[in-house]
Amino acid sequence: MTDYTQDQEMEIEALEAILMDEFKEIHSGESGLNTSKRCFQIKICAQDDDADELTTNPAQLALIFAHTEKYPDEPPLINVKSLQGLRTEDLRILKEKLQREASENLGMAMIYTLVTSAKEWLTDHFGQDNDTEDAEAEEAAKDDIVVPHGEPVTVDTFLAWRERFEAELALERAKLMPESALTAPKEKKLSGRQWFESGRAAGKVAAAVTDGSDEEDDDDIDFDDDDLDDDEEDMLEHYLAEKPDASSRSSRIAN
Repeated sequence: MTDYTQDQEMEIEALEAILMDEFKEIHSGESGLNTSKRCFQIKICAQDDDADELTTNPAQLALIFAHTEKYPDEPPLINVKSLQGLRTEDLRILKEKLQREASENLGMAMIYTLVTSAKEWLTDHFGQDNDTEDAEAEEAAKDDIVVPHGEPVTVDTFLAWRERFEAELALERAKLMPESALTAPKEKKLSGRQWFESGRAAGKVAAAVTDGSDEEDDDDIDFDDDDLDDDEEDMLEHYLAEKPDASSRSSRIAN
């Protein structure tokens, strides 16, 4: 016949020797267990396995147990409560886990096994390594944030860019037009589009190619852009007024 009382006393003595200050007997009224038998509380903190030292994480819990009449052939009464940093839902999950493990270890002294399991669970969920991983994830998320650079595009900056672009386009057209077109009276001048469609631009382009120029024009000039035709003549006049030598430079390019 098994002497359950003797086995239980021997386990308590072993736990006192191993856990020391973390192990203490408490009154059954503060245990939360429905029993009149002796109740014990074990303080558990998360532990850093690498350093073999307690982590600085504030999460702590108390594992409370009492032996039943036929323990260890039946599971002990178990309760857990937060000493610091644990929510009610965390305690519920841990208690269910320990009760399952107690049922799996029937027939042997299991309290220290449950203590070890609870400490591992606490370390996994609230330990220093877990906090480090969370911090690293937050840092990685910050690194993934793209900070825009450069001048933001507004209506004013876009209009200013468009004006510069149209002016540069007018200058490029002026370089391809003959001197006669640049110096002719306004009423006789051809627009860039009219001059291009007349076929005279082809001769200028062919002449530039036969001169052995290896440079390629990176700008794809669209002479059919109707939005640019209306302002074209005014841009050419402005160009001629500010650049007196436009005619001589156009002649050099044509030659």
